[in-house]
Amino acid sequence: MLIEQQPAYVLHSRPYRETSLLIECLTREQGRLGVVARGVRSQRGRLQRSQLEPFQPLVLNLHMRGELASLRGAEVSAAPFRLIGDASLAGLYLNELVVRLTERQDPHPQLFDAYAQTLARIAEGTSLAWHLRRFERDLLGTLGYAMQLDVEADTGEPLQPEALYAYRAEQGAVHCRPNEPYAVRGSDLLALHDDRMPDAQGLHALRGMMRELIRFHLGGVELRAWRVLRGALTRR
Repeated sequence: MLIEQQPAYVLHSRPYRETSLLIECLTREQGRLGVVARGVRSQRGRLQRSQLEPFQPLVLNLHMRGELASLRGAEVSAAPFRLIGDASLAGLYLNELVVRLTERQDPHPQLFDAYAQTLARIAEGTSLAWHLRRFERDLLGTLGYAMQLDVEADTGEPLQPEALYAYRAEQGAVHCRPNEPYAVRGSDLLALHDDRMPDAQGLHALRGMMRELIRFHLGGVELRAWRVLRGALTRR
């Protein structure tokens, strides 16, 4: 099957055979695809390889056969997002999230749009934590794990802004004690629901909560990006 003029981003790549790359791409209409880019590691393929970098908007022509596609052509469709310092780490985290949580050939156009929008936001270099929480929320919702962020799981009543909650992956927000791990204020859950950035305390609490949720959906697996981010913060 031929796939032509498909908007895409490269999420990850690794050497494949002697002169090729195996690339994980997020495409708008086909979802995440494994793509073999033949010959791009050779001297003649250097120009095309330089285009196949993360955070570069692309348009791809592909030949789909079985689980993998073959790259037939790649065009740069816009200027790359320049991610520097912490923004670069945030971008790598986005890419790992998408690779680890999505299935190949499972189309989610709204996820592609959210990914592109988040790259633009983090390229600005401000409010990185907030933009990551928004993307995590939208990613889970797109994949069928939508969070109930405005009502209590056990009563169905509206969240109380000043109350503390623990968010259970299979239930939702339930009242908890102040010393419970990953406790979060109702006001912070409501802020995430309403797409309003909370204060620094709320962002910190939401970060821990979202990591626990993502860890649950990954079957308890730790993301490599979390270790990298931890190391970067430790060195400061």
